[in-house]
Amino acid sequence: MIRKLFRRADQSNSGPVRNILIASEGRPISDDVIDLAMDMYHADGGHITVLTVARLWGTSFGLPNPGLRPSKAEMDVQKEIMFSALNRLENAGIKADGHIVTTRHPSKSIEKQVRQRGCDAVIMGADIRRSWFFRNTMWSQEPYRVLSRLDVPVHLVRSGDRPARPVRKTGKRPAIASAKH
Repeated sequence: MIRKLFRRADQSNSGPVRNILIASEGRPISDDVIDLAMDMYHADGGHITVLTVARLWGTSFGLPNPGLRPSKAEMDVQKEIMFSALNRLENAGIKADGHIVTTRHPSKSIEKQVRQRGCDAVIMGADIRRSWFFRNTMWSQEPYRVLSRLDVPVHLVRSGDRPARPVRKTGKRPAIASAKH
């Protein structure tokens, strides 16, 4: 149990597998994730499922509240992410299906889908791994929670080693003129 908490993301290719789950906690699914899934895909009887998670924002006095559910715009974004990934897979000749889950705990929902569908591997996009102090408070660190929960191989495709720096304007600051009368 303790070893699972501290294990590193497995980015190696373990060869062809039959059932693959491409999961997203809400971020767009990158081409690198799709390419890894296509490399691992076993065409003879294999299957790929694309799963995206729409965030459920909480409860009101311990009871589910419809106002805390994802808005229509948020659900449209998740549909676009799912359909985009499915189109890229189908253009490569791979038949896949998609699913959107609304939840507060994506790692639990992803684990449930892995067990229901009998998946042999999970592929997710991920940010850089943050320290343990910040990791449990950040939604973007959900792939690492999935990694610690599952017994099947979880392949995390990192989006970069460093967070993006803010873009600075190269022009000069406008001069502020003050006039004394």
